[in-house]
Amino acid sequence: MKIKAIDLFCGVGGLTHGLQLAGINVVAGFDIEESCCYPYEINNKSKFILSDVAKITREEIDLLLEGADVKIIAGCAPCQPFSLYSQRYRKDGHKDDKWKLLYSFANIIKECLPDIVAMENVPQLKHEEVFLDFVNTLECLKYNVYFDIVFCPDYGVPQQRKRLVLLASKTSQITMISPEISNKNYKTVRQAIEHLPPIQAGEICESDKLHQASRLSEKNLKRIKQSKPGRTWRDWDKGLILSCHSKSSGKSYSSVYGRMSWDEVSPTITTQFYGLGNGRFGHPEQDRAISLREGAILQSFPPDYQFVSNDTKINKRKLGTQIGNAVPVELGRAIGLSILKSLEVDHEEEKK
Repeated sequence: MKIKAIDLFCGVGGLTHGLQLAGINVVAGFDIEESCCYPYEINNKSKFILSDVAKITREEIDLLLEGADVKIIAGCAPCQPFSLYSQRYRKDGHKDDKWKLLYSFANIIKECLPDIVAMENVPQLKHEEVFLDFVNTLECLKYNVYFDIVFCPDYGVPQQRKRLVLLASKTSQITMISPEISNKNYKTVRQAIEHLPPIQAGEICESDKLHQASRLSEKNLKRIKQSKPGRTWRDWDKGLILSCHSKSSGKSYSSVYGRMSWDEVSPTITTQFYGLGNGRFGHPEQDRAISLREGAILQSFPPDYQFVSNDTKINKRKLGTQIGNAVPVELGRAIGLSILKSLEVDHEEEKK
């Protein structure tokens, strides 16, 4: 079978790379962030198209997927509106403009009617009206729809990350493949990043400029030196504890300024993982926050995945956002294998 896929909201290519590792031909990715073009195209055998998903036409999709026996549309609409953090500060009744992106995704499916649809997002989306509308649209179009909350370590991602995965097929029942790894054999922080050269806070590795760590103030350097792997700021001397944590309202924020543990999966990689105070993002051993490269590897990007050209200056905030928002590559691969398994079942049924 000749399979072709497109990746909506492709970003730096996490989902595309995973699908390609599974053996699916992703011909193009769409995104509105121009800086994603370099990493997307240099690491993947795919074309980057700078475009607002809401403005994509049926003709454009049909041309890209022309000649395929199986046509796939996949994507992950930006998830910030649905995150727990955003919902905490969202007023009742407020509708973030980004919510409309999932409706744009649904409109593309209605117009193009691909054989397979794949969508990944934050677990909180499952309870939102926009997601229920998305599922209803697929069911009205006679798709067999599956969705569930997936624990990423089950598929080789070395971080404690849960994601909502939806798969839909025009021809057969489709589900995620069974977990590939037992909880006794999850890939750990040690297995993922211990091999990288040691660096200090504020230092850039000579052989890989992505392997750079944020600077620390003198006080934060004292704090991380007193931080123990897997523990909290409660281990510090009293003079180092932030005043907000001394209040009863702040005592529950135990994960900030913490270190990771070598022999466990990492905490969920957020868009600000490169900052010590933004979560348990301290290196297990070295006195610094994890580097951009380490965050990317914990997102299961290959260690040599290129994010910027040699002559481009790194913008930590932008690159941290792109890495943190990416679909973990190994989750993308598992989604791809799930699609291929459903197609194999279809083929066996046809032979009967």
